[in-house]
Amino acid sequence: MITHEIAFDAVRDALIAAALDDSSTIFPAVIAHAARKHDVFTIKSGTTSTVSGLKVGSYWPNNVTKGQRNHNSTILLIDQASGKISSVVEAGEVNAYRTAAADAAAATVLARPESTTLTIFGTGHQALFECLALSRVLPIKDVLIVARNRVKAEQFANKLKECGLDAFVATSAQKACMQADIVVTATPARAPLFEATWIRPGTHIACMGADSKGKQEIPTLLYPLARLFCDLPAQSRSIGEFQHVASPVEIIAIGDVLTGAQSGRKSNDEITIFDSSGIALQDLFVAEHLSRLLDDRAVETDKL
Repeated sequence: MITHEIAFDAVRDALIAAALDDSSTIFPAVIAHAARKHDVFTIKSGTTSTVSGLKVGSYWPNNVTKGQRNHNSTILLIDQASGKISSVVEAGEVNAYRTAAADAAAATVLARPESTTLTIFGTGHQALFECLALSRVLPIKDVLIVARNRVKAEQFANKLKECGLDAFVATSAQKACMQADIVVTATPARAPLFEATWIRPGTHIACMGADSKGKQEIPTLLYPLARLFCDLPAQSRSIGEFQHVASPVEIIAIGDVLTGAQSGRKSNDEITIFDSSGIALQDLFVAEHLSRLLDDRAVETDKL
């Protein structure tokens, strides 16, 4: 039922609401773990004048050995009139669309419109959705894959080709970065994946992996050379990629760019960086949109 189109519209509205709706509040994320400390889950919650609720996202790294997804999510919408749960959305797949949609929404105002070459770091579940979401909003022709595991990289390239994208396994991270119009990092890395000098003028970078203390995907030497954007500045500085920003650099909420309150890309030579640590409003808006669709379908069925 979820599609890239549905996710894009809902997430864009959520990012705008975070910037415009005076009643919107995004509460600090709670990061916890199960009995085995490498099994972790995060609770993200928020509210606006129209929707309230929370998302529980889990990461069980050993699930892959059982043929199951490592990531899973559940969204709970709360009826603001009664406090009761109004909807429960099993969002394992929904979350991948929602995360990629934020990247795509940001790219519409931060990437050069003529961008055709995408370099992706990572071959996991999320990486596929990132590539497909970006190819909807930009004329992406070639995808260069950077990964430690050559077999997984080749398998991922085949998946992208099945989806209509020309994909290639990069011979080196440096060459892949230097050819890219857009660089996307979708990994659990805790150290930079590339050097600042590898990024050419005009590149747009989307950091999707950092969502807890200690995670890092890009070099800090790149910050003074670029303009920095994110979904929520306070959260990005706390658990996102910009937790590694030491100097008082301006970090702009992407919602302010989407509303026109702040400028996005200013020139073809500018380097832009978007950090997406993920905010609760994205989950709530997507879940509300899906719930409305189900209600509408139920009404149509009753009419038959």
